[in-house]
Amino acid sequence: MINLLRNPEIRRTLIAFGVFAIPAIISAYLWHIPFGNFTLILCLILFIIFLISTYKRYKKISLLSSEINLILHGDNKITFSEFSEGELGILQSEIYKMTVRLREYSQKLKDDKIYLADSLADISHQIRTPLTSINLLISFLSEPNISEERRLKLTHELYELLSRIDWLITALLKISKLDAGTIEFKKEKISLKELIDKAISPLLVPIELKEQTIETDSSGFFEGDILWTSEALGNIIKNCTEHTPLGGKIKISASENALYSEIIISDNGSGISEEDLPHIFERFYKGKTAGDKGFGIGLSLSRMIINSQGGYIKAENNKGSGTLFTIRFYKGTV
Repeated sequence: MINLLRNPEIRRTLIAFGVFAIPAIISAYLWHIPFGNFTLILCLILFIIFLISTYKRYKKISLLSSEINLILHGDNKITFSEFSEGELGILQSEIYKMTVRLREYSQKLKDDKIYLADSLADISHQIRTPLTSINLLISFLSEPNISEERRLKLTHELYELLSRIDWLITALLKISKLDAGTIEFKKEKISLKELIDKAISPLLVPIELKEQTIETDSSGFFEGDILWTSEALGNIIKNCTEHTPLGGKIKISASENALYSEIIISDNGSGISEEDLPHIFERFYKGKTAGDKGFGIGLSLSRMIINSQGGYIKAENNKGSGTLFTIRFYKGTV
């Protein structure tokens, strides 16, 4: 109770109480002694009630402060059941919300640390594999009696491995920017035909070398960033060419309606196993048929680009053979 009286707010309240109570008691005694006794007793009762209620309230506040301190030191089993009325009830509600957010944020930080560690391990593994091959090729190239034909072949393989590392690092930088939310996508009205042509253009040579055919049928428009979106489509088309045999066929159809712009990409390749299908858009995931050249980030990057522009992508197996990718860019919130 003595500590309570040290509180400046309590002292000010008691002074204000005394300013009104003392003159009232004196006036009551001057008017009539029994009435003065009644006024004195009434003021004393009110004073005691005020002190007891204030003491209980501050005791609960002190308890609440102790429980908050426990939360800050990692206690995850705190309850606020005793604080259920008035201002303390409002305070309890807000602190409970804060506690939930702090716990969620703490768990997210833990998950991010685990994810970062796993990602660094995956990245180091992805880069180490071609680097090992590069070191081996360099040792072959340093042989004194190497023939010109073998030197050219090894140089070509070395160039391909360096290109793969360059593509991997570039893709990882793009993914990190998308993760950080630092990419600002343009909102331009673009012909779907122009978008598909731009996505196909870098892949025409490998498609021709594999004697594959690509059919396109497009109409309508798309609203978004043509550079990023064409890269997303290019990664999907590249995935189709890699899993389609010599002489295979890839079809791309695009259309627009009142709700969305839709792009459908399909092939007649080997398709995706039921085991791999739920995971093909996960970062660094490589399916059974991915081969040694895949990094497992192309489709993940595509999905991030599409989703960041309010789009949707789905992969499934064709009824006959091959894979079917459906991409939709909605014109409003669905």
